[in-house]
Amino acid sequence: MLQYDIDFRNPIRRSDARPMRPAQRQTMRVIVFVKATDDSEKGILPTTEMFEVMGRYNEELVNAGSLLVADGLKPSSQGKRIAFDGPGRMVIDGPFAETSELVAGFWLWEVKDMDEAVRCPNPMPGPSEIEIRPLYEMADL
Repeated sequence: MLQYDIDFRNPIRRSDARPMRPAQRQTMRVIVFVKATDDSEKGILPTTEMFEVMGRYNEELVNAGSLLVADGLKPSSQGKRIAFDGPGRMVIDGPFAETSELVAGFWLWEVKDMDEAVRCPNPMPGPSEIEIRPLYEMADL
């Protein structure tokens, strides 16, 4: 079974990738949220083997011109939430409950359609979940 992971130490950004695709191909941008797991919330990093395998997958995305951004997030214990009520605000320190509702990392892809996006491999060593959502484009507004 292949295992994948994002190389959190060396994020890939559009400036590292190929130029934007020619306008003749209709594409859509999607964000892929990698949901947190108990291990990611504990700050347990993937194995070297997983970093290498996911690095190869990310390189395939770069070569295809699909990968715009890829990054991992530190555990929620190092984050904050801000709850707004009109002009008022309340800052809430992490960690946050409900690991399954947290995000551990993300990709931003440019793909032909949703069918292309759902071929994503499992980015975690065990059971995990990703969420893929299209971004609004100027043509949508």
